[in-house]
Amino acid sequence: MTTIGSNRGVGAGVLGTLPDLLRIRSEKQPDATAYVFLSDGETPVESLTYRELYEAALGRAAALAENGLSGRNAVLAFPSGLEFIRTLLGCMYAGVTAAPVQVPRRADAVRRLRRIVDDAGATTVLTTGPVKHALEEQFGHLPELTGTSLVDGAELTGPAGEPAEWPMPQDIALLQYTSGSTGDPKGAVITHANFLSNAAETDALWPCEPDGRVVSWLPMFHDMGMLFGVVLPLWAGVPSVLMAPDSFIRRPARWLEAIARFRATHSAAPNFAYELCVRAAVEGRMTGVGDLSSWRVAANGAEPVRWQTIREFVRTFAGNGFDPRAMCPGYGLAENTLKATGSRPERPTRPLWVSPEALGEGRVEVVPESSAATPLVSSGVTVPGTVVRVVDPRTRRPSPPDQVGEVWISGPCVAMGYWGRPQDSEKTFRATAHGVPGTFLRTGDLGFTHDGELYITGRLKDVIIRRGRNFYPQDIELTVESVAPNLHPNCTAAFSVDDGMTERLVVVVEVDGRALRATPSPELVERITTAIWDSHRLTVDDILVVRRGALSKTSSGKVQRRACRTRYLNGDFVPVARNAPQAQVVTLP
Repeated sequence: MTTIGSNRGVGAGVLGTLPDLLRIRSEKQPDATAYVFLSDGETPVESLTYRELYEAALGRAAALAENGLSGRNAVLAFPSGLEFIRTLLGCMYAGVTAAPVQVPRRADAVRRLRRIVDDAGATTVLTTGPVKHALEEQFGHLPELTGTSLVDGAELTGPAGEPAEWPMPQDIALLQYTSGSTGDPKGAVITHANFLSNAAETDALWPCEPDGRVVSWLPMFHDMGMLFGVVLPLWAGVPSVLMAPDSFIRRPARWLEAIARFRATHSAAPNFAYELCVRAAVEGRMTGVGDLSSWRVAANGAEPVRWQTIREFVRTFAGNGFDPRAMCPGYGLAENTLKATGSRPERPTRPLWVSPEALGEGRVEVVPESSAATPLVSSGVTVPGTVVRVVDPRTRRPSPPDQVGEVWISGPCVAMGYWGRPQDSEKTFRATAHGVPGTFLRTGDLGFTHDGELYITGRLKDVIIRRGRNFYPQDIELTVESVAPNLHPNCTAAFSVDDGMTERLVVVVEVDGRALRATPSPELVERITTAIWDSHRLTVDDILVVRRGALSKTSSGKVQRRACRTRYLNGDFVPVARNAPQAQVVTLP
């Protein structure tokens, strides 16, 4: 159980669950605003006070229990909006284990929904009336929806009475399905204790004071969006202003405008979001953003954090009052509820310049800044309670500082395991290291420690091995994205394939018509080939230029390299340009 102090406005006490926390908020701050939703990223269309949310959640809980869902699992497929929060908390009060997912828009997403429903052992998908109608109209003919009950969550309302049995800290709060790179979704079992522990650790590292405010465009069903947009504000008792991810993607200025308008102190996003803001500013689409001096914690994570992005974002928005100390890179994953480490907002982020040759050999050699050196950004430190170790994945012995290994985690935020997968859970969540007591979560991420801080270098399974050296795909991808104007951030997948004789390097880059008008496809392919050779001394065996949106990505926008690799091997990509001689080069309209 987690202690919450009186400075958070609920009085000293011991809390064990999110439902406990909401109940106390409704008593101590009944009329305070909890959540606001901006329908188009600009216009507030709905808000909830703590009392309104508490009563709505209890009403949902009563109806869920009446419909026989207590003690069972249900999938939540909600668009961005406050109805998701009402239903999620209603499930918690009713003892329904919720599995939040993205609303499917394509047939392949419906198939993924079916796999999650089956994996979770659920028969009910809770959603909104419009989504229910759209799914039935567009995909009702698909066998994946057969036997699945689509229920309009808003119709599940009842009298707001207290639940017959309050959840306990060790009870399951939800199943967080990982947005990983394979077609085999796994549900991380997150308890109420996990949630509150992660919120407490996040608040300890990046304090959200009583005058704090949160702005978030991240999808709420995703671990990062749920923790930063929903759970942390509820923990700290501060308002959270939410918008849909599409509102940000279509016009990145909306995110920063909302931060300035609502005087937000905390907001989080993947690295590519900060890069999109810089690009929009360069293209003149960031005029009138406003004053960003209230922003105390700009959390940056969910994918490799790039020094170039941080540097340019700080430079670009210094005139808007953005404090360089607010940029806080961090590291986390769904299996640890979310955050594992983070940089303290006390000093501007500085890169660690290292030798790329030494890094390819698994060791860290700090060198002076130069165009030949690789800049790495620290993911920060832990707070008391969580332990992060770097371990040699082959020998299972702890690695010394400045030695690359796999990142292992133990602490109160580590999930119980994967739902219904005892073997996977044993392998991933209960690893043991030689000479180290206790068990650890194996993250599958590679990194090292330097001066007590964690640096992430890549994914264990994504590393490209050529001539006995390790090459990290994100470094190759960054090189590709810098070869021509108008290439979008996070638009490239680099991976290797085994053709039976040797490992071949493949690069898939997505472009739109504007990019190809600026750089015709033959020239783009040539630039990519030359840049990768100049920067990495690597020969690319196959380059595919594909249409914008063709790459497989997670809900948070990360490129799914393994999924792209599978699609490449299956011949699923339709290139508009290719360096292979059999491919015809065409131009996008």
